[in-house]
Amino acid sequence: MSCIFCDIIARQAPASFVYEDEVAVAFMDIWPVNAGHLLVVPRDHATHLADLDPQVGGHLFRVGMRLAAALRRSGLRCEGVNFFLADGEVAGQEIWHVHLHVLPRFPRDGFGLRFGSDYGRLPDRSSLDDTAAAIRRALEG
Repeated sequence: MSCIFCDIIARQAPASFVYEDEVAVAFMDIWPVNAGHLLVVPRDHATHLADLDPQVGGHLFRVGMRLAAALRRSGLRCEGVNFFLADGEVAGQEIWHVHLHVLPRFPRDGFGLRFGSDYGRLPDRSSLDDTAAAIRRALEG
C-alpha cells in the first residue's frame, strides 16, 4: 500500500513545505480547517503512535510548538492553536502515517470536537482509581 506522506517526503508528490529537518517535515494540509493548517510528519514511516520512536514523537511536538508560534506571528488569522493527532481508525486517522495537525483557530471558525453524551458526568472516585490502576498495570507490563 502506498503512503502519500512517504511520497511527499520523497518529493514524489507535491506539497507546500514550511519546515524540514533530519527527523520531520511540515507542510500545508490540502484540506485545511483554516488557512495555515499544517501537518508535522516524521520522515521515518510509523503507522501508529506505538510504532513511533518516543524521541521522534517529542520532536514532532517541539516542531509543532515552533509552528504554532510562527502562525501567531504570521499575519494569518490565528487567535489560538489546536494540536490534533488521530491514532487509529476510530480516532479519525485516515492516512496511515503518524502526523500532527497544527490548527490555527479563531472564534466561530466552525471547527471543534464533539463530546459524547456522558461528558460532564463525574465518575465516582473508585471508578477513576480502578481505571488508573489498570493503566498503571499496563505501563509496568
